[in-house]
Amino acid sequence: MTDTSPLVKRSLVDQALEQLRLRINTGTWTVGQRLPTEPELASELGISRNTVREAMRVLAFSGLIEIRQGDGSYLRAVIDPLDTMKALSRCSHEQARETRHILEVEAIGLAALRRTDEDLVALRAALGVSGSHYHGDLDSYIACDMVFHRLLVDAAHNPTLSELYRYFSSIVGAQLRETLNITPRRQAVFDLHIDLLDAVEQRDPQRAKAICRQLINEP
Repeated sequence: MTDTSPLVKRSLVDQALEQLRLRINTGTWTVGQRLPTEPELASELGISRNTVREAMRVLAFSGLIEIRQGDGSYLRAVIDPLDTMKALSRCSHEQARETRHILEVEAIGLAALRRTDEDLVALRAALGVSGSHYHGDLDSYIACDMVFHRLLVDAAHNPTLSELYRYFSSIVGAQLRETLNITPRRQAVFDLHIDLLDAVEQRDPQRAKAICRQLINEP
């Protein structure tokens, strides 16, 4: 008898996922392409249809594929959003600050040029709600502040920027929470948000970008 622990065998679903991800990563399928049917994949991989179905559900949950009932499965992305979130969660404060300068500052400059009257209505409402929570519960304020900043980026009317910022805003919120847990909230910092919205309203991209940089550099 041996005291050596037995090796834990990976499930068939895990093995199927590895094979399917390999095909995605190596470009076997392109974004938007209809994937082989479950029977075809089961035959190709040498596993049951049920195992293929479970693996496909995991990929759909991850956002890599889209399952259309009665039509089939389509490749939606080649990068797993969950992997992206894991990578983002490991970034340092300085890395997050640099990323915000590259992404958020430029987006807000575009917002000042492209914002619509409807954008302004939504932004004013969001800032009003954010202001009502500024000196209250921290989590409530951060949630409201993130809504305001996402709406600012959305006002650039660039869906790619909006999608990138939605991924990154969770990191911004977490680091803001960490900072505000040890640093008192100052009215002057919130007032910068008011000035920022004013610059966007006045279609002044340089002023909007300068204020955004100032906000990002706040401790």
